Amino acid sequence: MQNSKGVEETVIPVVTEELQVDKERVPTGGIRVQKLVREHEELVDMMLAKDEVDIRRVVIGRDVDGPIPVRREGETIVIPVVEEVLVVEKRFRLKEELHINRRTHKEPHRETVTLKSEEAVVERVDAEGQTVPAQVPGERPFGVLRRDSEPRRRKRILRDD
Repeated sequence: MQNSKGVEETVIPVVTEELQVDKERVPTGGIRVQKLVREHEELVDMMLAKDEVDIRRVVIGRDVDGPIPVRREGETIVIPVVEEVLVVEKRFRLKEELHINRRTHKEPHRETVTLKSEEAVVERVDAEGQTVPAQVPGERPFGVLRRDSEPRRRKRILRDD
């Protein structure tokens, strides 16, 4: 092409390239966790306390002025039982008392209990689900995880004290 002065000119087009970048999620691997429960038995050997109650009826047969309150005589609880008796006048007669003693004795108790503990086996897997070696350079190793930092679950045996 010639310009107005008669000099031939060449036109070079200027091209601009633009870059468009997209990203997509591609699974590259993962981990597999397997929880194992182990059981073991332990023998529990302890003393248990039992209370026994003795009730003795004591016949009194004496007139009293009115109801008598419950009282304690040492280790014995005394519960008065009164009745109204018809005479020309009404009176309270102490009919009987209940004397209650409590004795505690201890006896051995044995019981076998089953306790459980858990472990987690962790494996790294690749995108196809195949197991990857446990230790990869620069990463923490995978393996058996124990819950030792947390309090262990315990079975409780209830006791009478």
